[in-house]
Amino acid sequence: MSELRTEPVLPALEEPIAPAPPPKARPRTHHVNTLQSLAITVVIAVFVVTFIVQAFQIPSESMERTLLIGDYLLVDKAHYGHSRLWGWLLPYRPVQHEDIVVFRYPVNPQQHFVKRVVGVPGDHIRLINKHVYVNGEPQPDSFAVFNWSQHDKFRDNFPNAGQFGDRTTPKWSIEGKKLVEDGQLIVPQGYYFVLGDNRDDSYDSRYWGLVPAENIVGRPLIIYWSMPRSQPSADDPEQSDRLSTLAYGLVQSFKGLRWDRMFHVPN
Repeated sequence: MSELRTEPVLPALEEPIAPAPPPKARPRTHHVNTLQSLAITVVIAVFVVTFIVQAFQIPSESMERTLLIGDYLLVDKAHYGHSRLWGWLLPYRPVQHEDIVVFRYPVNPQQHFVKRVVGVPGDHIRLINKHVYVNGEPQPDSFAVFNWSQHDKFRDNFPNAGQFGDRTTPKWSIEGKKLVEDGQLIVPQGYYFVLGDNRDDSYDSRYWGLVPAENIVGRPLIIYWSMPRSQPSADDPEQSDRLSTLAYGLVQSFKGLRWDRMFHVPN
């Protein structure tokens, strides 16, 4: 019997084919990728500005020495996030005594104020000779500044038997009196009583009322830039020489920077 042998099947031979050149990058694809990256960056920036941090500048002396005119702040908007849409996701804690807060001014919500929380819901507030008493107990005020020796009955002894001062808004003159009991102002639920650290020169809850919880934007996170208000000098270059004026302004700006306040956390 003859032996049956099977030969392996060999693939058919073909002419060698040169490898194809790599496809050229399409300009359109590159532009699409760039636009996608830009869109993601914009979305992240909008999210951060909307929900995480926001920049503010201090325009007045009402919080001196804690915050100075020319301080630029990054404000942490997530800190008190429980009252906002993303509160369930971002970490937060309730507003507490002595917190510094940035908030929308109740009289004109387009404006933002920064003050220190003195009274939380349920507190009984009273000022005696400029010093704060909460629920009958004197409060620490090492951060407070008292610049004026001239005494003001309303400012320094709030609520002064329910008699509100001349600078008080008409609405607060009516509403505030309803909250006064036994010479103390009772902070209702959902509101906060705030004062400026510059107690003698601060337009605060004594004059326009309480801050609703929903008006609170956040707390100052860090001072990222600080420069005092510039004053004109006799050595300033002539205004006609715009290039010299610009160069001079830049040099003077850097000379005047308050480096010791950079990246300082206000408290």
